[in-house]
This record gives sequence, structure tokens and C-alpha cells, in this order.
Amino acid sequence: MKPIKLQLFVFILLFLVFSKAFGQPKKGESLNVSVGLGVTTCYYDVDTSGSGFSAEVEYFWAPLSWFGVKPYAGVIFAHSESEKNEMFEAKVRTKAFLVGTKIRIAAPIPYVAPYIESGFGLSCGSFETFVAGHYDIDKSGIYPHIPLTLGLAVGRKHNFDIKLSYYFQDSAKQIYGSAAVGFSFPLD
Repeated sequence: MKPIKLQLFVFILLFLVFSKAFGQPKKGESLNVSVGLGVTTCYYDVDTSGSGFSAEVEYFWAPLSWFGVKPYAGVIFAHSESEKNEMFEAKVRTKAFLVGTKIRIAAPIPYVAPYIESGFGLSCGSFETFVAGHYDIDKSGIYPHIPLTLGLAVGRKHNFDIKLSYYFQDSAKQIYGSAAVGFSFPLD
């Protein structure tokens, strides 16, 4: 390594080791509110997806700066128009209330902390998945889902979120979720 590159590397390493960095808004409790573009698609490999609205509220308990537990509740309303061509006809629709718990693991980096969340939840609502020759599902009720969120906590206190949330529901052969922005309000 050249001397300047080595000095820069050592400086960055020391900065990261000794800086006061948090991957959550802070240790403690907060409330996260997010809204965004709701999306829905089916498991089958066809170009069918729908869009709409999504909103979510999460209670966030962070015992460590890089780990947190998040019970959540939210809604999603998304649908596609019926798509037809000579090979297939397909449409997908999701109207649901979501509730569950996620666990967050974050990289404690100043100002921009990437994170991943997953857990278990329930979806209550109506779900329609139609792909000619493959799926003809029209269900209403309460069904389990697996959430997966990839996001960035940004800002000096990491109180703004930019995230992609997905909910995998096998019973309706759907993946639905949102591209959302959120804000965290400290509770303590």
C-alpha cells in the first residue's frame, strides 16, 4: 500500500472504531410510522403486479444499538388490472390488515444505518391471485405471512427510514409489500 492510502485506511478504521455510532434511533423505545406505495405480485413467474397504498405503525424496542424487536400493524390495498395476451391472463389483488413481530439487525454506521428485519405475522383480509392455467385463488380470512424488510435508517439520530417491506403469503401464492418512508418518534 502507498503511504497515503495506508494513512487514509488507518484514519477511517479509527474513526469507525471510536465514533459514537448507533444503528437504531437510540437504545430504548420508539414508535415508527411509515407510508408508501403498496405493491402486490404472485409467486408464479409472470409479469403481473399491482400497486396501491400501504401504511404501517411499529412499536420499536431496542435493547442494543444494533438489535431491536418490532411489533407492527399495518394495511395494504393493492391490485392489478387484468392482463391479457395470447399466452396467459393474470391478475392479483390484496386488501389486508397486517399484524406481527419483526426482529431488526442493523449495522451501526453514523447517519446511514442499513438494516434487515424478519419475523412472523398474520394477514386479515381478501386476496385474489389468478394466473390462467396455474392459480385461481380467491380467499378471505386470516392467514400467516413471513415479513422481510430491507432498509436504511438515516439522519443524525437515525429517525428517518427508507425501506422495502415484503410479506410472503403462501396460502394465496402472493408477495405483497411496500416501498415506504417513515419517521421514528422516541417514547422515552
